[in-house]
Amino acid sequence: MQGFNPLLDSLDSLSDVEIDNKIFELNKKFWQTHNPQVRGQISVLLDQFKLEAEARRARQRLKNQEQNGDNSLDNLINIS
Repeated sequence: MQGFNPLLDSLDSLSDVEIDNKIFELNKKFWQTHNPQVRGQISVLLDQFKLEAEARRARQRLKNQEQNGDNSLDNLINIS
């Protein structure tokens, strides 16, 4: 995912664990500071990392469904 922040490199090179660690670190830093401008910048970065993590999870779910032949919507409609 291409980020919103020009100072943040591409998140594609980071593993899922590294993304989760960054989210944890940024959350910790967010609550350690009382400076509203710094909190705003951290919040923007947090949002980017969270969006990347969610996008990766969604892609993995879709891939798993395709591999398992999951046609759960097809199974909901039974025309006899």
